[in-house]
Amino acid sequence: MTTPPDQPATAGDGARTAGWVVGVVGAGTMGAGIAQVAAAAGHRTLLLDARDGAAADAVAQVAGRLRRSVEKGRTDAAHAAATVDRLQPVGSVADLAGCDLVVEAVVEDLAVKHALLADLAAVVTPGTVLASNTSSLSVDDLAAPLHRPGRVAGLHFFNPAPLMRLVEVVRGAATDPAVVTDLVDLVRAWGKVPVVCASTPGFVVNRVARPFYGEAFRLLAEHPDLEPTVVDTLLRGAGGFPMGPLELTDLIGQDVNAAVGRSVWQATGEDPRYAPSPVQDALVAAGTLGRKTGSGVYPHGPGATLPVAPTVAAIPGTGLAWQPHPSAAGLAERAGVAAPVGLRDPGSRPCVVLRTTDGRTAAAVEEATGRPTVLLDLVRDPGSCSHVGAVASPGCPPGALGALAALLAGAGVAVCELPDSPGLVVARTAATLVAAAEDAVEAGVAGAGDVDLAMEHGAGHPQGPLSWGAALGHAWVAGVMDALHAATPTGRYRVCPTLRGRAVLALDRVSADLGLTLVDAGPGSGAVRGEVTARWLNGFGIVHGGTVCTVADTALALACNGAGELTVGGSLDVTWVSPGRPGDVLTARAVQRARYGRNGVYDITVTRQDGSLVAEVRGRTRTVGGPVPTRLPEDA
Repeated sequence: MTTPPDQPATAGDGARTAGWVVGVVGAGTMGAGIAQVAAAAGHRTLLLDARDGAAADAVAQVAGRLRRSVEKGRTDAAHAAATVDRLQPVGSVADLAGCDLVVEAVVEDLAVKHALLADLAAVVTPGTVLASNTSSLSVDDLAAPLHRPGRVAGLHFFNPAPLMRLVEVVRGAATDPAVVTDLVDLVRAWGKVPVVCASTPGFVVNRVARPFYGEAFRLLAEHPDLEPTVVDTLLRGAGGFPMGPLELTDLIGQDVNAAVGRSVWQATGEDPRYAPSPVQDALVAAGTLGRKTGSGVYPHGPGATLPVAPTVAAIPGTGLAWQPHPSAAGLAERAGVAAPVGLRDPGSRPCVVLRTTDGRTAAAVEEATGRPTVLLDLVRDPGSCSHVGAVASPGCPPGALGALAALLAGAGVAVCELPDSPGLVVARTAATLVAAAEDAVEAGVAGAGDVDLAMEHGAGHPQGPLSWGAALGHAWVAGVMDALHAATPTGRYRVCPTLRGRAVLALDRVSADLGLTLVDAGPGSGAVRGEVTARWLNGFGIVHGGTVCTVADTALALACNGAGELTVGGSLDVTWVSPGRPGDVLTARAVQRARYGRNGVYDITVTRQDGSLVAEVRGRTRTVGGPVPTRLPEDA
């Protein structure tokens, strides 16, 4: 279910669910929070727990929280009193017989949940919806033993439930669509943001968010001298995240965060994208779990504060001249340095190019361009960032980073020196988040709008990853991922076919000018589509043969680059069948027919919307290298 970014998942008018009686089983933190949300929204809410007195204690705790909220002026006293009046502790499953919805929030154990759902199914009406607050178990597995599996869905709240806006409405393969509609209506009426997703490992948030934590720990593993606080500071001060990933895992608990990551990894067949971090595993093994144990990535004892990230000392008066590359124009403008149209040497002073990473290391950029370069990490908003990561290429004069620090000091931006690695910190994190989100959409986990909503409201990210990826440019994202893959070719940094296809189209300016759009892409196959316009035509008013070749070649590029390999075209042998004319919508589809070592043979068909053939093409390609980072258009 895909929705615009400013709207939650669509459903009905909510009238059917307005008077529902809600049951909640499990009076722990999550269960009590869910019960509070339901009661606050006007529902009679019954709370059950297996432990004697636990439900009554939970109701008392809710009452205490609401009383303190009233005292602070955050909650109306009458509303608080009415909420508590609607909450009722009960003593047995039989007491939930009259509920329209029962939400279980018990221990994450499939056997325990199976037993509870079977007991509930035996007493509630056939129309009662049974929902699970599971964060890791399959809804399909939960529903499988029941006579009516269509009534079962996931209703995954985030902690603390009364405050966190997102709720993942998880549909199993057997879940009745009407149940999903009712739950979306109900969640929205509760003042939450519902997103609909399939019952896949990690659902949306726990799946797509894994790179945020995983890449931070991998940076520490790859660069033992890198201060953890530099990673967190840059992701806050340059990336716009409310907390850095390492400090956030200390807050969550290293054991909890690692367990969620490992469950997603195992449930996806040990997909390397979600592979556990040895650095985090070592923290868990040592019992340094974060705030709850007094130590984790950072110390958390009495009086402990988050360490301050080391920054580069400013060295004014170096006489260094800067040539801002267009990719660094935002920060250069903030610092009062004009970005030139080209990269001309302004004089005889030592001159260094200032540019933002496209995935390549600073050394690789200098080697490719022949110019000393200070490479900046990505900043999400150049106008408001407080920090930026940077690394100097080998040919830079001594003190180049100090000169940069002096340049940016007046603009209120501090510089953190980074090791020269692909993607640096923020760019690496952003690209892997975008790639994970694109992969989730392609896999049918959720629609694009719901994925962005989930990450904004459930994970607190400053921008949905798909929206961020579109702003950064799909070619840029694919380039950073390719650079990471070239350094670590484990499959962790693979680019899904949809993202690869968008990247190819973005870089192919001729195809973009023709208005071609992506149909689909994957290793060994690819298709594009476009409507014939005046620019497609020759002097006889039919589609120019060269244009048909361009369309076919674009489909071929999608197909042969699906694995992220550097491939060059060998030849296109065209058989013309019929001319294309204005108003035709042409689709070019390439399919690999044979591969001999590095040589590929592809069949490409160009067809109209009615399926009739315009041309048949035989394409031949040759792979000349492994994955390589995509360059920005300015380097072309």
